[in-house]
Amino acid sequence: MQLPKDAMLLRIFIGEHEKHGHKPLYEAIVMKAREMHMAGATVLRGPLGFGHSSHIHTAKIIRLSEDLPMVIEIVDTQEKIDIFLPVLDGMMGSGLVTLEKVQVLQYGPTANRS
Repeated sequence: MQLPKDAMLLRIFIGEHEKHGHKPLYEAIVMKAREMHMAGATVLRGPLGFGHSSHIHTAKIIRLSEDLPMVIEIVDTQEKIDIFLPVLDGMMGSGLVTLEKVQVLQYGPTANRS
């Protein structure tokens, strides 16, 4: 798959304990993105953060049971992101979703390496 130079970054902020069915929500989102042949997805686990409640979530040893922040990033074309958004909306109960335009500099084994 070759991504165009101009693409979109979909960034999803959720809590680690959020669920979709019996799976963690972050896992369900990545599996759905793969099923829909999105270009790629990455899950990042944050050691510290807060959201709309202003409650601090941290990985400090004393508070290991806290619901840590998770960020899922998906880069693809505007068209494929637009198709994925309603699916994502049906999966999420709460969280933050952002979109931004990005430039793809390298993708896949046939990428032009300068």
